[in-house]
Amino acid sequence: MLDLKFVRDNLPLIEEMFRQRQQAPTVIESFGAIDRKRRELLKEVEALKARRNRASDEVAKLKRAGQPCDELIAENREIGQRIKQLDPLAAEAEEQQRELLASVPNLPDPSAPVGDESANLEVRRWGEPRDFGFKPKNHWEIGEALGLMDFARAAKIAGSRFVVLYGALSRLNRALIDFMVDLHVEKHGYREVWPPALVNSQSLYGTGQLPKFAQDGFKLAESDFWLIPTAEVPLTNLMRDEILEADKLPLSLTAYTPCFRAEAGAAGRDTRGLIRMHQFDKVELVKFVKPEDSAAALERLTMDAEEVLRLLGLPYRTVLLSTGDMGFSSAKTYDLEVWLPGAGLFREISSCSCFGDFQARRANIKFKREAGGKAELLHTLNGSGLAVGRTLAAVLENGQQSDGAVLVPEVLRPRLGGLEVIRP
Repeated sequence: MLDLKFVRDNLPLIEEMFRQRQQAPTVIESFGAIDRKRRELLKEVEALKARRNRASDEVAKLKRAGQPCDELIAENREIGQRIKQLDPLAAEAEEQQRELLASVPNLPDPSAPVGDESANLEVRRWGEPRDFGFKPKNHWEIGEALGLMDFARAAKIAGSRFVVLYGALSRLNRALIDFMVDLHVEKHGYREVWPPALVNSQSLYGTGQLPKFAQDGFKLAESDFWLIPTAEVPLTNLMRDEILEADKLPLSLTAYTPCFRAEAGAAGRDTRGLIRMHQFDKVELVKFVKPEDSAAALERLTMDAEEVLRLLGLPYRTVLLSTGDMGFSSAKTYDLEVWLPGAGLFREISSCSCFGDFQARRANIKFKREAGGKAELLHTLNGSGLAVGRTLAAVLENGQQSDGAVLVPEVLRPRLGGLEVIRP
């Protein structure tokens, strides 16, 4: 979240930020009114407490002098009653203010294009879409024709937006996971983590999913457990309420996890295939860095994710998101969009974001530049390295052959016992 004093002192700037994000600034209007109410209540309470303390001192003096003090005692009692009335009101206003502050998105980086999705800026492109010589199929058509991708039975046992993979596609999915994790650990220097797939509400609050996006999550009934929407949540919260030493930074973590999303706001979108599932696999990249290093760290993290696509031979483009298209917690985001020939378009396969100190303030993650020094908020970053199901879809569509077979990317073949082609 943003700093309370900064928001209070810069309401016009925050209001303009909402407009840049294509959102109505109604939160700021409420914030200003509640902030004034809270400060007035606190001022009155503090004045009453000071008055009560002076009266108590005067009562003590009168008693020592043997003089009457009944009126002062009665006045003090009335002051105490008034304080009891105001304290809960001040606490309520403070809680309302905290909730509003938690719903204010991050300030976009000045380099982010201002506008809606149409203002997104393509910064580079890699690879050329293949000339198939035939009409390419969508990945679900390919997988079902292979007899290795089953949405019907998945719907029977779970519901829509689930899939069952068999045989070579199941192995290919697993090979993609291992390939991604090994690349990030062995070449890019990340430390592998195996985190819980269930987290508490405080963890989701720390990374910005709560309270704003509660409808997008799966919560276990009668508990404080949530299924993770991304490994960003447990990885970032590993350091919650901790102070790191500067020589431990940058700290780079990676994890494979299953992920779970309700997709509450995606009704009717991508109803077929692997693009928008309730359960999906993802390899996540998370970094903790000093503030002055975060801009360079975002470029490095983005290139780490891009290398997965290049090694797989998948054409893609890198897009700098506009202020109106980036996520709630993000200050700057690059989307990697892979080419899907079946649909004839680029689709997001990774979002790589810098959050500044936005998540660190929510999760209370700090660092010290030197022993005994002042603790400062660090910066956090994360990105998909990559979304596995979407990568599988891209491999199938880009590797499809005219006879229905699929060419396996060369880099994955050693992980599949030398398998070069998946045939019907």
